[in-house]
Order: sequence, then C-alpha cells, then structure tokens
Amino acid sequence: MKKLSLIAGGVASLGLAALLATQSHAADHLDSATLAGNPMGDINDVYTWMTPDALKLNLAMTVSPGDPGTRAFTDAVQYVFHVTSKAGDPQATVAQAGGTETKVICTFVSNTNVSCWVVTGTATTAYVQGDPSAATGLTSADGKLKVFAGRRSDPFFFNLQGFRNAVDAVHTNVGALTFTADGCPNNLPSTGALSIATILGLLTTLQTTGAGSPACSTTNIDCFAAFNVMALVVQVDKTLVNATGNTIVGVWGSTHAKP
Repeated sequence: MKKLSLIAGGVASLGLAALLATQSHAADHLDSATLAGNPMGDINDVYTWMTPDALKLNLAMTVSPGDPGTRAFTDAVQYVFHVTSKAGDPQATVAQAGGTETKVICTFVSNTNVSCWVVTGTATTAYVQGDPSAATGLTSADGKLKVFAGRRSDPFFFNLQGFRNAVDAVHTNVGALTFTADGCPNNLPSTGALSIATILGLLTTLQTTGAGSPACSTTNIDCFAAFNVMALVVQVDKTLVNATGNTIVGVWGSTHAKP
C-alpha cells in the first residue's frame, strides 16, 4: 500500500461502537480554514452502526460541507475508515488501550468509479471496484464489502442559533459560577438564567432571528435541514474488522492527499 500523507484537519474524532450494540457518530462541520479550499477532503461527520443481525458494520463519512451540487469525487483525495477492535466491557467509560486496527480505504477516479479495500496489517482481506453511485451500492464478489458514494441530504441535526443563545447566556452570567478542578460548574442554580431548564429551553427553541447565520433557516431549529453533502457509505462483514475474542470497535475517519 502506498504511503498516505495526511491532509491537515481532515480527521473526525473517535467514536466507539459495541459490535453487538447500537451506533455512534463524530462531527466536525466547517471548522478548518485549512480545508476551506478542498471541500471534498473536509469531513462533516463519521457515523457507525451495526446491522440488525449484528453481522455487518456500517461506516459512513460525509464531506463537502453545504455541497452545491457541482463537486465530485476525484483521485485527489483518499478516504480512510480506521477500525480498531478491542477486548473489554462495551459499557466501560474509558476505552481499553491497544487493539487491532483495520483500515477501509477508498479512492476515486470519478463519482462513478471507486476502488475500496480492507487492510489489516499487510493483508488485504476484501476489495471492490466499480460504480458506487446506485442506491443499492456496489458489492464485492464475496459479498463482504459494499460501497455507496454520492450526494445526499446532510443527516446532521444542529440548532445553531439555540446553541449561540445558550453560549451567550453562559458568557453573560459566568461570573455567578464557581468551578471544580476539572473546569465543571459546581453550583448551577435551580432557577434563573443559568438553570438547566433555562439552558435547555435556549437549546431547543429559537429565541432570536438567527442574525449572523444567513445560510440557516430562521424558522427551523435544524440549521442543516436544507444542506447537502457528499457521502461515502461502506458496509463490511464483521469478521473482517473484529479480531477473535474482541467485543468492541473504535472508529474514526480521515482524508488524505493523493500519494
């Protein structure tokens, strides 16, 4: 495998998913000035979840924030899902160290021509090449690897103005708080501007016109409701990413400049 050169900022942070449990996702929307000129390498979200029968792992990465419909997958960027399987209690609050890493790597010639392969160590355990743009996806000959890539509605929900309202409330009233050694407030009042009920209200309702955010609807609490993204979705057989005896996996995604 060719050496990969990391694109600065093209990483979505770690999310853990139990192999027999539910789902996880990590988000990073429009945070990196470094990637502003390369939106197809700018990760919005990484999602992961198991199929209902717990036999396959679904991996999804969205890029191209606020996609206008004119962008396309090309050979300028490689897309990588890093999947580390670990032993231990899926309910543990701290992830166990170590583990076995498997990479799912995808490169494009165009929106209708992708190559994806699964690598553990130096061994390639699955490969598929072809057109991933159909809604049914592209499936490898052994059925263990399936890929879809194309433009989709941004699934991420975020009430931007509600978040700003909550931040402003904290900034305005922060002098009334004291903090623990870990930086957490230890005396949130039961009533008033910094009460849990008030903060939750600011997060769940629009209190202003949404000034400063012209791209977001001022009547819809979901800022990304009308946004689109370019999505890469991979389904991989659990046996390819789960080392024997392990019960949980850690998943993160990265984008890389063409080697």
